[in-house]
Amino acid sequence: MRLFGTAGIRGPVEDVTPSLALAVGQAAGEPSETFVVGRDGRETGPALAAAMEAGLESAGADVRRLGQVPTPALAFASRGRRGVMLTASHNPPADNGIKLFVDGVEYDSDAEQTVDDHVASDDAGLARWEKWGDSEHLAILEQYRDAVVSYVRERFGTHSSEDQPLAGLRVAVDCGNGVGALATPQVLERLGATVVAVNASVDGHFPGRESKPTPETLTEFSEFLANGTFDLGLAHDGDADRLVVLGSGGDVIHEDTILAVVAARYTADSDAGDPVVVTTPNASARIDERVRAAGGRVERVHLGVLHEGIAREREQGTEDTEIVFAAEPWKHIHTAFGGWIDGVVSAAVVTALVAEAGDTATLREPVTERPYRKVSVDCPDAAKADAMATLETTLPDAFPGAAVDTEYGIRLEFEDASWLLVRPSGTEPYIRLYAESESVDDLVAEARSVIETAIEQRL
Repeated sequence: MRLFGTAGIRGPVEDVTPSLALAVGQAAGEPSETFVVGRDGRETGPALAAAMEAGLESAGADVRRLGQVPTPALAFASRGRRGVMLTASHNPPADNGIKLFVDGVEYDSDAEQTVDDHVASDDAGLARWEKWGDSEHLAILEQYRDAVVSYVRERFGTHSSEDQPLAGLRVAVDCGNGVGALATPQVLERLGATVVAVNASVDGHFPGRESKPTPETLTEFSEFLANGTFDLGLAHDGDADRLVVLGSGGDVIHEDTILAVVAARYTADSDAGDPVVVTTPNASARIDERVRAAGGRVERVHLGVLHEGIAREREQGTEDTEIVFAAEPWKHIHTAFGGWIDGVVSAAVVTALVAEAGDTATLREPVTERPYRKVSVDCPDAAKADAMATLETTLPDAFPGAAVDTEYGIRLEFEDASWLLVRPSGTEPYIRLYAESESVDDLVAEARSVIETAIEQRL
């Protein structure tokens, strides 16, 4: 059984146990390597961190203990060495997880498979007693916050250490009782914003709201914004790799609109002859429209492997190619800052863009926002592969004239920039249908009928 999914190892603590953390540490660690180890605010984090550190040290690696930090701060600290973050991100409090980094980038699938194989072999991987590593505490938060502040000043300010590009803005930040409370409010304040932070005590029970920020879980925060005098709202998940943006009236701004705005800005700012934005198949065509208008192109990669998409495009590109941005909904990699998903940088960058535009409505005005739907169609796991094989023919037949891409599911794009994507769920008995169109309900109804027919033929 494969341990790693699209976001490292993640699951209930009955599965992600100290024994597993010990085994993964022994599998990943090796003499002469240094690992930074961090954790989010979950109750099970200290025990898992202790087991992970023991595994790494007994395999011969040296450990630098970061304590509670956002995942992007751990990734920042892993530059030039390796890193382990113990987090289940937006999952419920009874879950936990393990995510591995090397030189600021998540392990690729090959590196994860090597660790997976080692754990499965039940080989303890112990170093000789005299080769065991050591450990010490490393304070990284202030250095990380300094780096984010400097990055935003360089891109949106005058490069002065005193510059405050967010001066005059009132921003509310819902930290969701996660470790984003240790970074985002402080960064925004140093950049000049007046910040009101809610759910800002780190608490692994997530008492303020569910860890995953969605329109449903952010209802109280939306009301808080609507009843206040704020320019925008920002909301994190438990480890601050995700960011949700809300307007001053409390409305959640669609994730693809935020992605399109940021991608277009990075594309326009690039001096490269071939600026590229990497995103995922479920991302809206509004991103392609804005990036093309700014002089760049969009390439897509599987969900959960943006870092592999970046590496692929760099390898296949020319000397004029620059990967200016990479993102999937709510999760952004600011490639000029680092190779990891970073919700803290996203919070600062989006706020700076709002400061330039004057308000969120003006910021999103250039983006064409068509109605969007996501539908789950019941499909037994055993029928998924055959149904998808059938759909590679029947879906294009049902929509003649659409451009078809079957690399990551089946994506159809239409001349009016409408699109649909069909792909099998990797974790549940569904085939997912995503669609965006001015006539989205009709598009979904017709596509769903084709999907259900394909499934019925395979049952």
